[in-house]
Amino acid sequence: MRYVFDIETLQAIALQGMGKPHEDMVKTVVEACAKAYPAHIDASQPRRWLFSLTAGATGVMTILHASFSEYLLIFGTPVGTEGFSGRYRMDIHDFLMAGEIWTYRPNHCGVREVVRPGDHTVLERGKVNGFKIPDSAWMLEYGRGFIPAAFPLILGDVVFSAVDGTTLAETVWTYGKMALRELMINRKF
Repeated sequence: MRYVFDIETLQAIALQGMGKPHEDMVKTVVEACAKAYPAHIDASQPRRWLFSLTAGATGVMTILHASFSEYLLIFGTPVGTEGFSGRYRMDIHDFLMAGEIWTYRPNHCGVREVVRPGDHTVLERGKVNGFKIPDSAWMLEYGRGFIPAAFPLILGDVVFSAVDGTTLAETVWTYGKMALRELMINRKF
């Protein structure tokens, strides 16, 4: 399957946002993504930020691209969080622009891996880790694989823990609208 997004290009875009205040970082990254992938990025202003409650972790995200095989978003938190990565049928690439992420894996449970600004980390399909964002952190996140298979994990905390119909509706509406647009306009599954 041919994908829209190139890993090296996304890494270069994330590097452009590093070291900037939050609003400037987001503006820089959104504009660079829109320039690199003009038919595939939602660059509308103001940015729509949605709560992300996934596997125990809470943050906010703004979705730049959604299809059934890829997503691109900016995710982060100004106060820190921690949780379980989840086990997905896709690869998830994180390009850290600010802050730190601490992770540990079951096969290296005594080792803290630290991801810093400029780093690119991948949660490979079928793998898991625990993670902590000790303070503010922001990343460009790219998922590649069969995205709908992740919906139970991505939306489970919103439905069963937070019982927040508004966040559920906003997330499903935003993602669904963008995925259908991608399917209709760009014929991209």
